[in-house]
Amino acid sequence: MDQFEETKQSILFSHKFAQMTKALWKSVEKDWQQWIKPYHLNINEHQILWIAYHMEGASISDIAKFGVMHVSTAFNFSKKLEERGLLHFSKKTTDKRNTYIQLTAEGDKLLQETIKAYKPDTYHVYSGAMPIKELYGKFPDFSELMTILRHIYGEDFIKIFEQSLSTFNEEFTEKDGTLTPVKSVEK
Repeated sequence: MDQFEETKQSILFSHKFAQMTKALWKSVEKDWQQWIKPYHLNINEHQILWIAYHMEGASISDIAKFGVMHVSTAFNFSKKLEERGLLHFSKKTTDKRNTYIQLTAEGDKLLQETIKAYKPDTYHVYSGAMPIKELYGKFPDFSELMTILRHIYGEDFIKIFEQSLSTFNEEFTEKDGTLTPVKSVEK
């Protein structure tokens, strides 16, 4: 392939990918905002609570990396959550450079409430994927997209992502369309 064709293909691929992801994000963003609006959270705050739940004792750097946000964004929104009593900040005796966060009982409770309130039929991306599930018996697994993300963000990002999905799958059960933490069901 000559240089012109390679540049042309790169532009076409990048533009197509940008348009598709922007359209998907717009839909996800709108649905996500509607979902968490009753809890007086924004998307970054909800994502931080979610990450803190899955990565117990995560550093602000971890939150930024896995949340795909700038470190100052991760810190500032985490600080707001701390002021609301939803997160606790700490330093480790062996690592005074990094700030670590942990969900408080109130933060865990709020996150659980948001999860219980989730309604699949109000999420457009989910609805849009249903024809694929009906045709193939499963949702898309995004293997090509995961490969792209692995090359952009690294293996650690993918491991954390996959672990969070596995943890969620193990720690929540569904009954009558409502998600409940397994630990509260066992009590």
